[in-house]
Amino acid sequence: MKLKIIKTISFFVIVSILILLGMSCGDKKETEPPRPASDHSESFTFFDIGKNTIISGEVKEGLNKILGDDAIEPKNIIDLEINYKGFLKEYFADLDKLNKKLNSPLGERVEHNTVKLMYRYLQNKNVSFDYVEIVYSEFTRKPVLIKVHFKKDGSKTIETLKQKYGTPEVINWGGENSKSLYWKKNNDVLILSFVPDQFGKPECQINIYFKNALEKLLEAEQKEKEKTRRERTKSGKTAF
Repeated sequence: MKLKIIKTISFFVIVSILILLGMSCGDKKETEPPRPASDHSESFTFFDIGKNTIISGEVKEGLNKILGDDAIEPKNIIDLEINYKGFLKEYFADLDKLNKKLNSPLGERVEHNTVKLMYRYLQNKNVSFDYVEIVYSEFTRKPVLIKVHFKKDGSKTIETLKQKYGTPEVINWGGENSKSLYWKKNNDVLILSFVPDQFGKPECQINIYFKNALEKLLEAEQKEKEKTRRERTKSGKTAF
């Protein structure tokens, strides 16, 4: 009899503990902070490549499956200018200012600590692009600039961009076949331009400028130069 009572009490104690544990876990779930929003909503993306994407071997493999084999070029010149010389100065003063920082006022070659991935002669029938270029920083391995060129009708691309990023601003900078549509998102800029080729047919060009990433690249390069200068001074390795 005593054994029965002890067993019954033990059973109720165990059940009570389990209920309390369940309630405790439930409370934790309720008070858990919400997950941060996806990076995709913060800026622009191209095949899920955005400003916070680390360009790893796995990411490159994924791009190769979609776009084909890449050509890799380290230490690049970065020229942000598009459409015609002076376009950025006329319509995007902040990008023009950034472009001047990235290049020499004397026209000298300035190579940056970046890697350029280039995709040409794309074989995938589901991809309409003629040329794709992704430039990323060697410091962060994150993109600073993306360029996409294609000659097919860009209306479907425009509709996709409108659905994703809203109604764009429009710049009519040339004739009938020369105009640009642009979107701005958290200091980044996406510009889609129709540029006539040598036969007057419009070619569609998309440029995605990750401005904060470009500015961080310049800052990192400046710090590296100062560090090298200090080390040379300390060791006495100066030119004169």
